[in-house]
Amino acid sequence: MEKKTPMLEVLRRIIQEVNGARNLEAALATMVRRIRKAMRTDVCSFYLFDPEIDRLVLMETIGLRSQAVGRVSLEVGEGLVGLVAKREEPLNLENAQSHPQFLYFEATGEERYSSFLGVPIIHQRRMLGVLVVQQSDKRRFDEEDEAFLVTMAAQLAGVLAHALATGGLNRPSMPGGQARFIGVAASPGMAIGEAVVTAAPADLNSVPDLIPTDVEYEIARLREAIGRVQNEIRAAGERLASRISAQELALFDVYQQMLGEAALSQEVEKRIREGQWAPGALADVVRRHVQYLERVDDNYLRERAADVRDLGRRVLAHLQEASPQTPAVYPDSTILVGDEISVAMLGEVPREKLAGLVSVRGSSTSHVAILARAMGIPTVLGMVDLPLPRLGGNRVVLDGHRGRLFVRPTPELESHYQSLIDEERALMEVLEHEQDLPSRTPDGHDMPLMVNTGLAVDTVASLKSRIGGVGLYRTEVPFMITERFPGEQEQTRLYRDQLESFDPLPVVMRTLDIGGDKDLPYFPIEEANPFLGWRGIRVTLDHPEVLMVQLRAMLRASQGLDNLQVLLPMVTNVEEVDDALRLLDRAILELGEEGVPVNRPPVGVMLEVPATLYQLDALACRVDFFSVGSNDLTQYLLAVDRNNPRVADLYDACHPAVLSAMTRLAEDTRRLDMPTSVCGEMAGDPAGALLLMGMGFDALSMNAPSLPRVRAAIRRVSLDGARELVTETLRLDSPAEVRRHLAERLRGWDLGHLLPPSD
Repeated sequence: MEKKTPMLEVLRRIIQEVNGARNLEAALATMVRRIRKAMRTDVCSFYLFDPEIDRLVLMETIGLRSQAVGRVSLEVGEGLVGLVAKREEPLNLENAQSHPQFLYFEATGEERYSSFLGVPIIHQRRMLGVLVVQQSDKRRFDEEDEAFLVTMAAQLAGVLAHALATGGLNRPSMPGGQARFIGVAASPGMAIGEAVVTAAPADLNSVPDLIPTDVEYEIARLREAIGRVQNEIRAAGERLASRISAQELALFDVYQQMLGEAALSQEVEKRIREGQWAPGALADVVRRHVQYLERVDDNYLRERAADVRDLGRRVLAHLQEASPQTPAVYPDSTILVGDEISVAMLGEVPREKLAGLVSVRGSSTSHVAILARAMGIPTVLGMVDLPLPRLGGNRVVLDGHRGRLFVRPTPELESHYQSLIDEERALMEVLEHEQDLPSRTPDGHDMPLMVNTGLAVDTVASLKSRIGGVGLYRTEVPFMITERFPGEQEQTRLYRDQLESFDPLPVVMRTLDIGGDKDLPYFPIEEANPFLGWRGIRVTLDHPEVLMVQLRAMLRASQGLDNLQVLLPMVTNVEEVDDALRLLDRAILELGEEGVPVNRPPVGVMLEVPATLYQLDALACRVDFFSVGSNDLTQYLLAVDRNNPRVADLYDACHPAVLSAMTRLAEDTRRLDMPTSVCGEMAGDPAGALLLMGMGFDALSMNAPSLPRVRAAIRRVSLDGARELVTETLRLDSPAEVRRHLAERLRGWDLGHLLPPSD
């Protein structure tokens, strides 16, 4: 016990020094020296694995000859260091030279050393390098020595992975060469262009505190600055008005409301009257709001912090009498990059020049992500490792399908992506010619295709002749872009727009589905495990006043039309369905008493909680249809949070267990003669759609951009072929095998062009 305490203290000190070093090279030099001293060894060395040349390169040492650094390299599996990398486990030898794998490098001068202890440096299953200590005496390093070095390597792994990604440490093979960064895919598509780094207009953290000499003057210039920013936001909204729907333009109204008297300006004016000049008062108020919002355990509210910060910087720029920046000159293929990109920044770039968006901060719930998807702009957010100061003006390739950004791409990589972009464009032109044709297999089976909607009503309504209806209208999206729960009249207008736009096609309206990754700014839900918590029908049944207003609005909107269907999300047991149906019947009765007679619409249950798969008979007695939420059902079956990057690779709808559950579900719903559709990513994937058709589901619902590929697959594969595909796939044991088999079969049907771009 006496020996452990000082080693722990040494470990803490080394980690502190490494984290406090001015750069990674200095950190590595500090680390090898401190480890050598702590372990009382003659040598400590660090070997970096460079995947470009597939070799381990000596990057830092104390004890070996310094001229060997950067020159000595080994293949994985070569020598003792290579053996540690290959096995990905420690190697502890008393007499290294007697080991059959020992390899002598004259440049290092290591012939003097007998003892060897090497441990791999691994980050998220990726081998980054090897840490080695050596000693001239024959010494068997004990368990504590080994544990110490393993712990040191684990601590170094995260620091090293970050430095490699950000360019803080160049690999020997690519100084100043191509770099790859990974984020969250927020809007699909690919683009090649020039990175334009957008900076905040003013720095809220560098405003000095000053006592105002004239309070009224400070208030007047604050109001003038806010007025100017309101005009800028209005102009940005007008530039986008012809390209996005009225609901999306409401995002700009949120900015205007934040700037209104009742919000930002009133608080800042109060601070001015308390004895702070306008810039200081503004900075104080904005910082306080931002700090609060960033601490909240709520994705949506954290995104609002970015909006507040952006508005504060814009007002500050005018207060500091820095004239608004002259319009930037944007290249023809601008990839806009920033720490956080706001809606207003997006509106400043001419749409015809905007090719893609990349942001250090942000998630798929942010305002800018909603707009990017509506406008068809490839977008990657949450790219935390980006070295922003060094990106501007660089040639970049953006992959919105897989969440990747390549900086200074090699000619080969750029050529590869250009061919993918050209193929995608040509494919969409070809598929466009058959979009008004039926979604019918060569052997005459009709497979209705429906769309998921939430925003951009006008855009989706133009597809009316090509679809079988709306399989999922996400009612929470309009709720997310307002500052309060929309009233009954407001909701009625929204729902009427949907129902009229698609009449006589059915429109399935899901009742408010908040919680999980969808929270409202005015109704925060703070939970340790939100996906297993208070969400969907659980929330609205606990707040019947909210559900009743929504049901009444849906029913009002359906008057004179006969295409409304109501869907209940996140159902776990039949009592929830019974309670919801009682509220629906009460809403129908109330409206009738008010002189608004309405018909009872078909009601469905969303099958996304695994428990419902074992209650189908009881549920079928109560409702008129089922809708399978494949995204949530997959994450619950696999116990994987699909928004967690650490386990994202485990989330896969092609997992054999998911496919088996879906096949059994389709058989049960056929036995019950219950109409059942599938919505989610699986339905929008050509291979997934063929599997679902082969299983026997009645309809597929997807985002509008997925329709052409899915329709093309269905029109070229027979129902018997799809059934055979299901049988073959169910024999496979892993998601990787399933995906390989699906790709092979699609290529065999001459449908390889419908597959997503491959690595």
